[in-house]
Amino acid sequence: MKLENYLNNGKFYIWKGKFAIVKSRKPLPDSFAVIKDKNEITAIIGQSEINKNKKHIIKIDKNWKIITFDMILPFGLVGFLAKISKILADEKISIFVISAYSTDHILIKEKDSSKAINRSKSIGLKIK
Repeated sequence: MKLENYLNNGKFYIWKGKFAIVKSRKPLPDSFAVIKDKNEITAIIGQSEINKNKKHIIKIDKNWKIITFDMILPFGLVGFLAKISKILADEKISIFVISAYSTDHILIKEKDSSKAINRSKSIGLKIK
C-alpha cells in the first residue's frame, strides 16, 4: 500500500455551492456533517440552509468549498492527509478536515479553490 499509488491514480471533486462551518446548539438537519463532542456541536451546512437554522447557530464561518477525495482510502494508508495538508500549507491555504469511513474530505475557503486544485493536480491527483 504505497502512498504514491493513491496520489497518482486518485481522483477528487469539488462540491457545487458554498458551505458554512457552524457551532450549533443542536445537530442541524440537512448537514453535510455533524461533529458532536463533549464540548460542542459543529455542523457543516450549505449556506442556503443558514436562515432556516439561524436560531440554533452560535458561531458561523462562511464561504467554504468541500473537496472530496473520490477513492477508498484504507485505514493502513499512512501520510495521505499529511501530503495534502503540506502542499496546501505551502500555499498558505487553511483546511478543515473531515474523514469518513472510506474517504476524506477537506474544506477550503472559496477564494483558495483554484490554487488548491492546481496544487492537488501537481502531485498526481485528477479532478473529476
